[in-house]
Amino acid sequence: MSVDNIPEEIQQLCEEIDLHNYRYHVLDEPTVPDAHYDKLFKQLKVWESQNPALVSAQSPTQRVGARPNSGFGQITHEMPMLSLDNAFNPAELSDFDVRLRDRLGRSADKPIEYACEPKLDGIAVSLLYEDGLLIRGATRGDGAVGEDITHNVRTIPSIPLKLRGTGYPQKLEVRGEIYMLKAGFKAMNEKAAKSGDKTFVNPRNAAAGSIRQLDPRITATRPLEMCCYSIGVVSDGEMPADHYATLQLLNQWGLKINPYLQKSNGITDALGYIEKMQQLRTELPYEIDGLVFKVNNYNLQQRLGFISRAPRWAIAYKFPAQEEITQIEQVEFQVGRTGAITPVARLTPVFVGGVTVSNATLHNMDEIARLELKVGDWVVVHRAGDVIPKVVRVIRDKRPGDATEVEFPDACPVCQSAIVRIEGEVISRCSGGLTCAAQRKEALVHYVSKKALDIDGLGEKLIDTLVSKEMVAKFDDIYYLSKVNLMRLERMGDKSVDKLLATIERTKHTSLDKFIYALGIREVGEATARNLAREFGYLARILAADVERLEQVADVGPIVAKHIVSFFAQPHNLEVIDNLRSAGVTWPEAEPVAEDELLLAGKVYVLTGTLEQMGRSEAKAYLQELGAKVSGSVSKKTDCLVAGTAAGSKLKKAQDLEIEILTEQQFVDFLKTQGVEV
Repeated sequence: MSVDNIPEEIQQLCEEIDLHNYRYHVLDEPTVPDAHYDKLFKQLKVWESQNPALVSAQSPTQRVGARPNSGFGQITHEMPMLSLDNAFNPAELSDFDVRLRDRLGRSADKPIEYACEPKLDGIAVSLLYEDGLLIRGATRGDGAVGEDITHNVRTIPSIPLKLRGTGYPQKLEVRGEIYMLKAGFKAMNEKAAKSGDKTFVNPRNAAAGSIRQLDPRITATRPLEMCCYSIGVVSDGEMPADHYATLQLLNQWGLKINPYLQKSNGITDALGYIEKMQQLRTELPYEIDGLVFKVNNYNLQQRLGFISRAPRWAIAYKFPAQEEITQIEQVEFQVGRTGAITPVARLTPVFVGGVTVSNATLHNMDEIARLELKVGDWVVVHRAGDVIPKVVRVIRDKRPGDATEVEFPDACPVCQSAIVRIEGEVISRCSGGLTCAAQRKEALVHYVSKKALDIDGLGEKLIDTLVSKEMVAKFDDIYYLSKVNLMRLERMGDKSVDKLLATIERTKHTSLDKFIYALGIREVGEATARNLAREFGYLARILAADVERLEQVADVGPIVAKHIVSFFAQPHNLEVIDNLRSAGVTWPEAEPVAEDELLLAGKVYVLTGTLEQMGRSEAKAYLQELGAKVSGSVSKKTDCLVAGTAAGSKLKKAQDLEIEILTEQQFVDFLKTQGVEV
């Protein structure tokens, strides 16, 4: 930038920052991430420091924030609520420490004690107590004048209407941050979405929008909390000599403070605090965008003083931005392991959340419609910790004229099978199943799992190897594996191969419910598969059933019924079943027995201890086949307890309640009388 352009550039930057201030503080509708705003503000400060004659009284650097909303009464702060300067990396924080020690005349061997705490991402407020009673609440506003939110703050449970204990000053101003917990934010947005109301972009916006409701009854329904971080005006009373002790005292008087508040002896300890909090950040129940470091001793704070808009004795350490602006270059569609079709945004690479991001999830087409997103749009991308980056909003003011609509594909981009979307679901899926390479491994792992065909020895790692070497691509390929080919694989010896092949041969003989479950039909679990087998008796009858008939089966609702019909409507799935039968997979079929005709219908059984002749899941399956309900706890409703070795408290409780008790051998003998081979 040439010298001649500096005045014009400064004016344009001032106007841009003022606009963002208005959108952020007044409208509660920010269009850029905080990190982007910070960059603009930092650039303005640099230009103004290089050209002090060009600094006007109207510059954003000479103000603390934006003007208050005219919908509220105004309150003039007796002591301005200033903002903090920022440090964006450890080197800048170390420079801050050096500046303070230079100003105080301290050498490196005389460290400054800092009070350290998380920088909550909410809205700054001031609370005024007189004689221990809350008489006023105000927003920070522009630092000099805020909004009267007294009625609203009184609805927040963590704000005491009367201070606890004794010894507080006659007049005490407490400052802090009103914020919203992540769980509360999620629940509130889900509720709003269901009722068709506006959802919030993030917890900070939600907190700001909630505390600035003109109707306090609305605020009262929002999951808000307040955490204190300093005091303002104090009269007719004594307070401690340092910041840390002051906050501890506020806590004794009933005000919430952050549990991660701590003292650090010098910059080295402060840098260690940064590392600790960065590791904890994603586990916290609330959002933080950085940390705050304050000189702990109040006398030292007074000696250090203030600059135009911020105290010299405090600084905000900003974490790597979790949100940044970039542009959508293209939208592609990926196929997940369960067939889910997910749109993925290809982005102009941007550094966010500590890494360079070039892709972000768009979840589904409903989300694209909600965002009103087009290819070519400038967007805000969010990344927190290990969370997959996502597009959170479109900056419509920057939409280019050649932006194009996102078009959802008609066929799977991997296998070209039809894409289906069950009515009532938001996710579209590839119908290809095993014919789709993207779903192959997951389907095979499910098919051989213990609750399905139970092919012991054929685990996920071996499946992965067999698929990668193109030895297995479909279910029936498992039954044509040869000893010669298996022996060529690493860690596959003669005995292990023989054992695996014997297991494969043995598990060709299964049951109808296990076979249905093994097919991997969406949302058809063990119980549903068992109910289908019990209701129809024959696979052909299940294949022929329509949605209405399937809904008559216990545990089968409209969505599950549609999944079943959709699965069996695909020719390639029917081909899989035919191929498995040709490979020798069989199961007994018979006319269904009415549930009330089953031997143990209406009976409640409990299994406890170690069963040596069968697994717990196997015993449970036998009981359910006979119509029993298997419970995990003993109660007065329990009809019988099957006790294996090392049975504990359940056995004792059953004895106390005089419930029938069977040993494992007695249970096995009972099953044999019912024709069950154990």
